[in-house]
Amino acid sequence: MTDLKPHLIVIGNGMAGCRAVEEILARDASRYRITIFGAEPRVNYNRIMLSPLLAGDKSFDDIVINDLAWYADNAIELVAGDPVVAIDRRIRTVTARSGRTESYDKLILATGSDPFIIPVPGRDLDGVVTFRDMDDVGAMLRAADAGGDAVVIGGGLLGLEAAHGLALRGMKVTVLHIMPTLMERQLDEAAAWLLKSELERRGQTILTGADTAEIYGHGKVEGVRLKDGREIPGSIVVMAVGIRPNLTLARNAGLAIGRGIHVDDHLVTSDADILAVGECVEHNGLVYGLVAPLWDMCRSLADGLVASPSGYTGSVTSTKLKVSGIDVFSAGDFSGGEGCEDIVLRDAARGVYKRVIVKGDRLIGAVLYGDTQDGNWYFDLLRKQEDVAEIRDALIFGQAFAAGGGADANPNAAVAALPADAEICGCNGVSKGKVVAAIETGACTLDAVRACTKASASCGSCTGLVEGLLAVTLGAAFEGERAAPTVCKCTSFTHEDVRRLILDKQLKAIPQVMQELHWTTPDGCSSCRPALNYYLLCAWPGEFIDDNQSRFVNERLHANIQKDGTYSVVPRMWGGVTNPKELRAIADVAEKYEARMLKVTGGQRLDIFGIKKEDLPAVWADLNAAGMVSGHAYAKALRTVKTCVGSEWCRFGTQDSTGLGIRIEQMTWGSFMPHKFKIAVSGCPRNCAEASIKDIGVICVDSGYEISIGGNGGIKLRGTDFLCKVATEQEALDYCAAFIQLYREEARYLDRTAPWVERVGLDYIRKRIVDDTTGREALRARFLYSQSFMQDDPWAKRAAGEDYKLHQHLAEIRPLVTA
Repeated sequence: MTDLKPHLIVIGNGMAGCRAVEEILARDASRYRITIFGAEPRVNYNRIMLSPLLAGDKSFDDIVINDLAWYADNAIELVAGDPVVAIDRRIRTVTARSGRTESYDKLILATGSDPFIIPVPGRDLDGVVTFRDMDDVGAMLRAADAGGDAVVIGGGLLGLEAAHGLALRGMKVTVLHIMPTLMERQLDEAAAWLLKSELERRGQTILTGADTAEIYGHGKVEGVRLKDGREIPGSIVVMAVGIRPNLTLARNAGLAIGRGIHVDDHLVTSDADILAVGECVEHNGLVYGLVAPLWDMCRSLADGLVASPSGYTGSVTSTKLKVSGIDVFSAGDFSGGEGCEDIVLRDAARGVYKRVIVKGDRLIGAVLYGDTQDGNWYFDLLRKQEDVAEIRDALIFGQAFAAGGGADANPNAAVAALPADAEICGCNGVSKGKVVAAIETGACTLDAVRACTKASASCGSCTGLVEGLLAVTLGAAFEGERAAPTVCKCTSFTHEDVRRLILDKQLKAIPQVMQELHWTTPDGCSSCRPALNYYLLCAWPGEFIDDNQSRFVNERLHANIQKDGTYSVVPRMWGGVTNPKELRAIADVAEKYEARMLKVTGGQRLDIFGIKKEDLPAVWADLNAAGMVSGHAYAKALRTVKTCVGSEWCRFGTQDSTGLGIRIEQMTWGSFMPHKFKIAVSGCPRNCAEASIKDIGVICVDSGYEISIGGNGGIKLRGTDFLCKVATEQEALDYCAAFIQLYREEARYLDRTAPWVERVGLDYIRKRIVDDTTGREALRARFLYSQSFMQDDPWAKRAAGEDYKLHQHLAEIRPLVTA
């Protein structure tokens, strides 16, 4: 049956286009049939978080705003990686690069902006990149992996964030800025000097007044030459000198344009059926390059399409720099001038500089460096043009002091005093009223508020404000709630509640859990489904109904997906020990399937890179034939047991650490857990297997085996805590099994052992494992019982044809449907 709803097409799958759709759905979810065209082959992600992504503080999954489930749940057709190249206003159609044509009733242009490339010789050399999307980040990461020098042209927001990320990745970075001071549009000279000094202290070279003459190199970038003759070497040059609205489609379609696409107060273009939103828009002569105006535009656009038109009247903007450890805030006009009064506070010892600009009892600008906690308050005063005469003398000391509390004021009182429409999260356009409403309807933790409203889910600078609102709204209950987060926004139950009720109510399938526990969403979300699947697996081994779609892609494909879309395969090597037959099989597989790299891993195994998805079953079959099984390098499960050669070969070895490691791995492989799990066995206190930074570490001594737990060698390094000493190998095996099962049964999904041990305390674990002999034996027995269902090699099943469609191209599964 034909869908009679009017067809809304959105050109642009970025922050503006998808936020406009979110606002429309919030007002009337059934009004339109919606199709979104995106130029990138990805879901909608947060572009302002590319800087933390480059710096290594975030992963791509962390910056996704709308995942595939969001499109499906809202019946939105996403056409990704196929940009629209033409609009025919006469017959109201759009045509994509692939030739696909769709008709529209209403069309939204959210084409964003393009980076400005300064017209100097060498700008087309390989190694010259911009900083606007994931492909740019990928290019910078590849350059950082290769090492060398980087040159960033542009000392504005994007340039400094790019420089910070590359510096953290180990590159020597030089920033070239044509103006005398950094971020001259956002910072005054004093704040810019403090910023420059801090960046130089961190090892960056900052050259202001630097005018680029050319980018030189033979076939690829080798450096930048300035007009004064200086040469700065670099293997990558990042252009971050500004942006321009993307007007190509609008211009070719004959829409009215200037610096941007002309729109009225309802975001309607010169064609009544076409609207525009975001960085591509010009409204009342202004073009906005920051995210906050985007939210205002989207609200007005949605009101016009669905509700009563509200009218967009323009935006006041503020700026924050996303460089770890440097707090910078700017809003309004800081140029001063006739009739303006500057109020300045400098605290050299703390590295704090504050300046507010007042004109006619109204705040018109603010610049903060080193202490930005009052930025939102200043911004709200500025935006609303409130009279500040009565608090003039206390204005520079911040909201808490100005409100009358003085230096001892409760900081939460300032949060409570904010009006409901005060902006809390600039990255996502979330007001205080929206956060409070979410808290009052059950979002009682920081994670829950993030899930419901997205406040503090991006750069995180507003986290303190959100926690303040939680404290004000919940009172004393907040501290307890903070310690026990809910599983996700779909439920008010904590992880512990859900695990207990799965056992009490004998729930054995995800839909059953959601029904019995009154899930507020029909099918859950990407956070709760994997957690529920694991909790069911742990509670009811052999009985639960596994939901493969609730596993992460690597677990579904039993291999690790790489950035180019191929996979890496890691066969298990028991205790890091191999033999010629296994090595020949790996070499044959690498040659036969044209693997691009073989890499020895930190867990004493060989990783085969560059395997195509459709070749995975055949690769596994060849490895199985040599006696090798899955190494579960992709799983929330035991990864490896690292060993040293121990007493059999080493003159310092006190026990057979290799043999014990192999026995532990043979006992524990295939054991799905809350997170990845690593074990090591060292043959003597010299600890060559690095047992002291593993989830379980066993160190052999003359009189037995010392067992430690809760280590982590990742981003947050944590040494193990000593659990106990045992006399025999069998005791070591038993204690390991008991600890693993306690962790499996009580940790929250995606908790590594390190934070779990810190949360529950070492004394609690010793009481359960060391002191309680009967309880330890029960835990060990439950683990071994679970393992009787877990130790089936998934590679062998796939090689035999199970789930074969997962390894086919879509075109091979079903024929393409054409109009």
